[in-house]
Amino acid sequence: MENFVFYSPTEFVFGRDTQVQTGPLVKRYGGTTVLLVSGGGSVERSGLLGQVRESLSQSGIKYVEQKGIAPNPTDDRVYEGIDLARDHGVDFVLAVGGGSVIDSAKAVAIGVPYAGDFWDFYCGKAQPERALPVGVVLTIPAAGSEGSGNSVITKLDGKHKISVRYPMILRPRFAVMNPELTMSLPWFQTACGVADMLCHIYERYFSNTPATDLTDSIAEAIMRDVMDNALTLKEMPDDYDARASIMWASTLAHNGLCGTGKQEDWSSHRLEHEISAWYNVAHGAGLAVMTPAWMQYVAERNPGKVMQFAVNVMGISPDGKTEAEVCRLGIESLRGFYHTLGLTTSLRELIGGEPDLDLLTESLRGNMGDTLGFYVPLSMADCRKIYEAAL
Repeated sequence: MENFVFYSPTEFVFGRDTQVQTGPLVKRYGGTTVLLVSGGGSVERSGLLGQVRESLSQSGIKYVEQKGIAPNPTDDRVYEGIDLARDHGVDFVLAVGGGSVIDSAKAVAIGVPYAGDFWDFYCGKAQPERALPVGVVLTIPAAGSEGSGNSVITKLDGKHKISVRYPMILRPRFAVMNPELTMSLPWFQTACGVADMLCHIYERYFSNTPATDLTDSIAEAIMRDVMDNALTLKEMPDDYDARASIMWASTLAHNGLCGTGKQEDWSSHRLEHEISAWYNVAHGAGLAVMTPAWMQYVAERNPGKVMQFAVNVMGISPDGKTEAEVCRLGIESLRGFYHTLGLTTSLRELIGGEPDLDLLTESLRGNMGDTLGFYVPLSMADCRKIYEAAL
């Protein structure tokens, strides 16, 4: 096990009707003038945004709104949010939505106090020293951004989709998590969220670091629970307990717990970022394509953890089988699980055509350099082969 720092100061307020506590929570954490960031019209139509506004007003908190943050959030909306926050003297950023809304809110939060271009933090030119405090009312369990210091933004010029990790300054002060708010989600969004949170665990689970049995066991338990409850929700979408388990799992998958003491990988995410940047597909749907393809490729080179995953998570019996057979059956079972959720594992089917693999590989090289990942270090030639395997 490697040395690690686990810093998770977010206050999680979980359960039915918790959204009415938003105003007092903002006030507790020093907010007086809020930038209220939201996504599509569903939060307005459901009445959630009205409840949040009322709670803020009752707590004497002023607010200005930025609506319409789309999936795969882009830099133009971040610049807009920064200007809006500065113009109105905002001292707190409140995200009402899912991962894209939260990621955009975090980018605004580090951009407001910075004299330069916020993109400096994403391209590696600068490191942020401070940020406005961020709060979350979560509506989509998927990205885990409600409990992480991460943010992913796409720069429209060049289609650069880049993630940052600043846990000391970007973890939200609080996250309001009411599972009932997720019951109206279209099934596709729930399924994509499941694929996303599972991949957040894969990126930490597939590691060469020895003596991490406890961390591995935590990760395996969460993965099994997510899969079981996803299948429950496929049949009973209004099952509160299954919704609650999925929502909490999305947080635990990405708050750092599943990576404690380990060298993490993150190849699947970076491979997928190119797909969603260039073809504007749902991130979770892209991960359902890329993670089995990545597992298939690395299993031929470093099968140990893939076999452990196949046995301990996918339930493949190793009796009478070779290591390669167990790995293959585990990956096939994972693909079958995604198909049961209604997700494709074919890149062609995902984008509705033939992808430009040279474009994806060269864009990946431009964003990440000549190598990728740690479980099996990948050259750009390796990455292209994984894209081919995903076709």
